[in-house]
Amino acid sequence: MAAVTSEQYFEEKFAVTCNKPVSHLQLACCPSHFAVPWQDKNIRIYENHNLESPLELTGHHCDVSAMVFGTVSDRFIFCSASEDYVIVWDIHRCYRQIKEGLIASGRVVGTLLGRVVHLSLCPLSAKVAACSGSRVVLLNVEKEEVLGVLKAHLGPVTASEFCPWDANLLISVSEDRTFKIWDVRKGDIFFESAVLSAFPLLSLFFMEQNSQFITGSGDGQLWCYTLPVDHKCRLVTKLDISKLEQKHERNLKKINPPEIRTDGTTHNDVRGTVETAKPVLRIWAQRPQSSHASLQQRGICLWIGSTDGLYLLDLDTSELLMILPLKGGLSISMAGSWAITHGHGGSMCCLVTSLFGNSVILFEVKNVWLDELCLRMMKSFPVEGQLSVIPSSPLMTMSPLNAELAKQGPKPQRKIGVSCQKSVKDRALVFHTQVKSSGYNAAPHRTMFRPKTNVKKKTNSALTTSTNAKGLLHEYPLHFEAPSMPYAHLMVSTSPTTVDSLQYSGDGKQLVCGLGDGSVLLYNSSLTGKPAVYTGHSKAVNTVCWSHSKQWFLSTSEDPTLCIWTASSSEPVLTMFTKPIRTTQFYYLDKFLLLASGSNLMLYLYHLDTTRDDIKRYKQRSTSKLASKLSMKSGTDITSMSAINGFYSYIILAAGADRSIQVFDMNQGCMATQIPDAHSRAVHHLTQNKGSPFCTQALESYNLFLSSAITDGLKLWDLRTARCVRRYESHVNRFHHCTAAFSPCGRFIASGSEDHCAPIYDTRSSNFLHKLQRHSETVLNVAFNPANPELLTGTLDGKLALFHPAETLLP
Repeated sequence: MAAVTSEQYFEEKFAVTCNKPVSHLQLACCPSHFAVPWQDKNIRIYENHNLESPLELTGHHCDVSAMVFGTVSDRFIFCSASEDYVIVWDIHRCYRQIKEGLIASGRVVGTLLGRVVHLSLCPLSAKVAACSGSRVVLLNVEKEEVLGVLKAHLGPVTASEFCPWDANLLISVSEDRTFKIWDVRKGDIFFESAVLSAFPLLSLFFMEQNSQFITGSGDGQLWCYTLPVDHKCRLVTKLDISKLEQKHERNLKKINPPEIRTDGTTHNDVRGTVETAKPVLRIWAQRPQSSHASLQQRGICLWIGSTDGLYLLDLDTSELLMILPLKGGLSISMAGSWAITHGHGGSMCCLVTSLFGNSVILFEVKNVWLDELCLRMMKSFPVEGQLSVIPSSPLMTMSPLNAELAKQGPKPQRKIGVSCQKSVKDRALVFHTQVKSSGYNAAPHRTMFRPKTNVKKKTNSALTTSTNAKGLLHEYPLHFEAPSMPYAHLMVSTSPTTVDSLQYSGDGKQLVCGLGDGSVLLYNSSLTGKPAVYTGHSKAVNTVCWSHSKQWFLSTSEDPTLCIWTASSSEPVLTMFTKPIRTTQFYYLDKFLLLASGSNLMLYLYHLDTTRDDIKRYKQRSTSKLASKLSMKSGTDITSMSAINGFYSYIILAAGADRSIQVFDMNQGCMATQIPDAHSRAVHHLTQNKGSPFCTQALESYNLFLSSAITDGLKLWDLRTARCVRRYESHVNRFHHCTAAFSPCGRFIASGSEDHCAPIYDTRSSNFLHKLQRHSETVLNVAFNPANPELLTGTLDGKLALFHPAETLLP
């Protein structure tokens, strides 16, 4: 993609030069008007589409330091502050006074508050909060009255904002690097954060659509928190603009290699090599517009105003979409403060002060230019055809999935020659002196065989009724909420061990877990009774997997061995000794065994025979054969793998040690696409939205999959676009390989965590609904029951915990 300059996307509309530097002045603009200081003590208000005749406001005796517009549509309020006064202006009334030949006047609501650095009006425009020093002064808009003074910060308060959906809440940020949530009516503190950064917090923004707020610091870091009813804020995500910019530039260099210039520099060396901090001066959300189709697909987008330009972030995916530097035809190149608002026709207006000068400019970012840039960004990261786990074409003739295992017929009998027959001597057929008569001389039987006609036949209806009574064919209850109440809890072993893997059977009646001591346990779904124990591994079991037919389950270990078991026998039906196996599963409706070993994906055909020869017990009658083998493109080792076995699917996902995720199309027998740098570290877990036989989802939902990496959170991907669509970071994962799982309905995501909890996320947002507590150690594995709204967790100290929804306790 070509370098982006301000000449292409910015259009300067207005510029004014002040008598003194106004680099850190709080500017004010709204969709219809904007305000700038004039002659230090006065204010001029311009209409965005009529810059000819401004409205001049006089009344301050000191330099104006902060300004803000109200948000109530039928009451156009403007507030300004200096060291002497805080004045509230009714703009419509001021226009009428000017038409009548009078001087526009306002209402003084505060006197001698000191230097006010920030003003904010409540959603109803009834209160104004003035930040002066280390305190926040609450003033009445209607008259000169101090409603309260909020004082608890240890440093100067840099900004404060009223909550849009609750006018009694106010959040303040300060140079002491903390934020506080206040009760405006009582003056109490609802919540106080810890020290977030080494630099002061400068900006604050609310997102009403998902009840979150964002604060930014002087070193370019962003923190997004939820604001629930109980006021206990929860961190959703944390971003660093400098790191996002570096990743963004690396991606651009991979697409367009830098061009070598005659002076030895490259075309991409526009910003230089010195890394500087990006202070977050202003945060503003991009509201979806009908013409911004590319932005609508991205979800919540944030514009970050910094000293060197604008940064567009996708908050759901924590990605930097574009950078618009302040260069080219603009009057300023370094910004001191920002004010951003919606313009005419879906455009965006920005009011900016110069960092080192006395200038204030207004420029516009056109809607058409944003669409063009977003379209170019989408084309810069192409996907080789749209992929889907749902097959759209029949199997190709040369597909590896057409492989079949040769049927083994009866062994041919050995031919005995004439020479062999002569060597055999004649021997007696019986070894007794008397032989029992065959009964030919006895009288014939008079009564023939009579069948039993009074025996009731067993019909399939009884079996179906009992099956339905046990809940095997019932619909998954979609009206239940996510599991939150503990139901059962047990220790899997008397000796210390870990629960390394978990999986429910397809009918939800049984579950199998692999332990760190090499054993495999089979429980019923309610965790009652003694489990069946299967011992065949000498080291930790890293994978367990049920077959689609629910007749078999496999386990792999670090031995390295692969064993396939049946519930009725404690001995494996098939044992394979291979190279070290990372993970294994049944694939293509149990036709293949899919193995990940080293840098290879291997498909094995197999035949299972449960019959045993008591004399040759050491010899297994089950067989396996390698059908196909694919290798990672870069030759890196596979760290995780996932494929759907519940229906025919050609897609296999594989994560590599080089931090990439590669998608293989087994119909063509090759790699279809690759996602480079999927995480900052190697992906240790991949899982897909596989659904359940008891629940139906939209076909598009099956293209979602999750990836997890240490210290880099959990990402939700869409296979069709090969892009991250959401990110979850409310769990702790710094050392252990914690897994995640989709619920059968696809509405929830559960994840393991090192803080002895299991957070439950909503797939529609980045917030976590709640955390499952009462774990004594790190939660390594989670698994949803495919038939009932149950969640099972396995911990590092060898404990299983079962959770149910809060509405009811299922039997």
